[in-house]
Amino acid sequence: MHIRISVYDCTRIALLTALIAVSSYIVIPLPFSPVPVTGQTLAIMLCALLLTPKQATFTLITYSFIGLSGVPVFAGGAAGPGVVLGPTGGFIIGFIPMALFISFFKGSSPNLIRYFIVSALGSLMVLNLIGVPWLAWSAGISLSQAIMVGFWPFLPGGLFKLLIAVILAWKLVPQLQPIFSNR
Repeated sequence: MHIRISVYDCTRIALLTALIAVSSYIVIPLPFSPVPVTGQTLAIMLCALLLTPKQATFTLITYSFIGLSGVPVFAGGAAGPGVVLGPTGGFIIGFIPMALFISFFKGSSPNLIRYFIVSALGSLMVLNLIGVPWLAWSAGISLSQAIMVGFWPFLPGGLFKLLIAVILAWKLVPQLQPIFSNR
């Protein structure tokens, strides 16, 4: 299988990988949960809304491999395989299908309602279908406990980040079209 990636794709992937890495340092620890509130999901939603599915997927794969290799790009500067095998690992893994889902279903032209719906489904459904069961398994707690500490507390902030990402993308896509268009 031959996958072709242009210089423009690499530039977009590198810039948005850096944005996700920087956003991972925006951390609010929760005393009752091993999963912190971070800026990552906002950056990932924005990435998915700005990029093609291939670019968004490669961006999150790049981000994940950088963190796995020991570079401190996960939440709060964490890194390495131990993080991925720990309670937050399912969310890190879930970032990839989340970004692919959002980018694939966002459509070809900016649409505020469609952006909101696909971002909500991607961030609230796709991400948590992977992250919450992984949290239960890795922390040795029941699925209902994992939902209580890994989903419900994040819902209000997740919706707020969702609104910010959607509005930013809706405003940015027309402005970035000449820069981010496929050449």
